[in-house]
Amino acid sequence: MNIRLSILSLVFAFSGTLLTPTVNAAETTAAPRDASQLKIASGSALLMDLQTNKVIYSSNPDVIVPIASVSKLMTGLVVVEAHQNMDEWIDVDISHTPEMKGVFSRVKLRSELPRREMLLIALMSSENRAAASLAHHYPGGYAAFIAAMNAKAKALGMTSTHFVEPTGLSERNVSTARDLSKLLMAAQKHPILTELTTTKEKTVSFRKPNYTLGFRNTDHLVNKADWDIKITKTGFTNPAGHCLVLVTRMSNRPVALVILDAFGKYTHFADASRIRSWVETGRSTNVPAVAQQYKAEKNLKGRQSGVVEASK
Repeated sequence: MNIRLSILSLVFAFSGTLLTPTVNAAETTAAPRDASQLKIASGSALLMDLQTNKVIYSSNPDVIVPIASVSKLMTGLVVVEAHQNMDEWIDVDISHTPEMKGVFSRVKLRSELPRREMLLIALMSSENRAAASLAHHYPGGYAAFIAAMNAKAKALGMTSTHFVEPTGLSERNVSTARDLSKLLMAAQKHPILTELTTTKEKTVSFRKPNYTLGFRNTDHLVNKADWDIKITKTGFTNPAGHCLVLVTRMSNRPVALVILDAFGKYTHFADASRIRSWVETGRSTNVPAVAQQYKAEKNLKGRQSGVVEASK
């Protein structure tokens, strides 16, 4: 037995791959790879092992930033946990969401759609008018819905998160990568959120007046056969950059992945692929120079250092 233990000790000592720490070594689980081999374009990111609830990789995970339409995942969670009738027809009403002024939408004001379909297009296709309408038709009204979003964030331990509206159009909807991993963990417990956020495309039928519109998922990864995605939401505004949160599997383990403030239309998806490649092979592709420049100018690393110092 002693000989076997010695041999195993030598194997781990020389391989190092299972014991190499990630970016935030003090708080992470034993990492599968060397974090220095992973380069990402996003300003903030976090990868969590959902079997152990331990962080595998993180980069500036505690910086408070706008989260754009990732906000709609909390909108969906609040709607689902209110146990309202999903078959009830509700009208499109954005009167309580001033952020919607001047924002284009194909959805006609005052037309009607069942609550389930309204939730579908809010989550799958990030339809802002649908998200605002869900909040308007919440028990107690719009203000009660926003209060419920913040109460849920508090209940989940999302201490750096705050919402002022349900769509994510406001840059005052803020959170951190670490907080959003908690939101993902809560959302994955609801099968309806898995179904709606991962629907690839759907044509829905409105009434008053009668018309149909086709919608597609804003997360391109749901169309890729080699990605097993359980929950997902994207987001983009100029202040927030491109954002992506999802629950999937990497190296045969369930993980929650948060990517915030990435440059470019496809950079957040590329970062997800880089992180997955790093987990599964130990290697990742390089980050384009323009994305590196954007990341340097945002300087979330400097803000993360400030968060760490303040917490001491």
